Amino acid sequence: MKQATAGGPYKVPKQHDGLRSAGMAVAMHAVLILFLWVGVSWQSNEPVAVEAEVWDMKVQSAAPPPPPAPEAEPEPEVKPPPPPAPVAPPDEVKPEPKAPDIALERLKAKLKAEKEKQEELRKERIKQEDKKREEFRLEKIKADKEKAEKKKLEEQKAKEEQEKKDKKEQADKKLKADKEAKAKLDKAAEKARAAEMSRITGAVGAGTSGTAAKSTGPRSDGGYEAAIRGKIKSNLVYSGTDDTLKASFHISQLPTGEIISVRKTKGSGNAAYDTAVENAIWKSSPLPKKKDGTVVRDFDTDFNMKDLH
Repeated sequence: MKQATAGGPYKVPKQHDGLRSAGMAVAMHAVLILFLWVGVSWQSNEPVAVEAEVWDMKVQSAAPPPPPAPEAEPEPEVKPPPPPAPVAPPDEVKPEPKAPDIALERLKAKLKAEKEKQEELRKERIKQEDKKREEFRLEKIKADKEKAEKKKLEEQKAKEEQEKKDKKEQADKKLKADKEAKAKLDKAAEKARAAEMSRITGAVGAGTSGTAAKSTGPRSDGGYEAAIRGKIKSNLVYSGTDDTLKASFHISQLPTGEIISVRKTKGSGNAAYDTAVENAIWKSSPLPKKKDGTVVRDFDTDFNMKDLH
């Protein structure tokens, strides 16, 4: 084996007996395992119990029983000592806070106060928001109610206007129909009157006598005229008191006394009075006849207010 060179580093020499060392290690382990196995097996075997009895042939009788033991005297009762009186614990003395503890307490109190203030601000903000939402809800309800009422009024107004329009249209239609009916009635009356006049004229030309009077006016018959005026007066409905009113009408009637035409020839200047007289004439149909049963087919007559009282 070579020694390390002077001045150089020390080097561990190489070992050339590695196989021998490995074999010895294996052998030692095998011996150790065998020893452990033998020891465990020896301890696991249960020991065999052996019983033996020894007899003495010289002993003929049993030994006498021992004398009874004297009774022991009772020990005196020992009273336990009284418990000691309770001792009040000493008052706990709190240590005075040190300077750092005071600063920490102040900081905690400040943080707690700030937290409480923030909580109050948060609650106040929530309260204000709730209040605004409630005001908005009430305003919306009020606006919706006013809108509904306005719409209802508009619908009611439109309905009333439509009803007025319908009534006016119906009245116009009725008035138009009345005028048309009156025109047709007047036309038919004129036609009937013309036919009757032609018949009367033909009868007079042939030398025959008729029951009708002349068409220019009634014969002088005070009773006949009074009967006609009395019936018309009974049907007159007028509340005026002006006695100067006077209206003239031309009346045409059939031989039966039924009026077929009423035409105003001169008004009184009061439309209400003229209308009342015309309505009374129509209501008086048929008019009274003469004593001989004849009528004046066409005649003009005046109606003075003072004579109709």
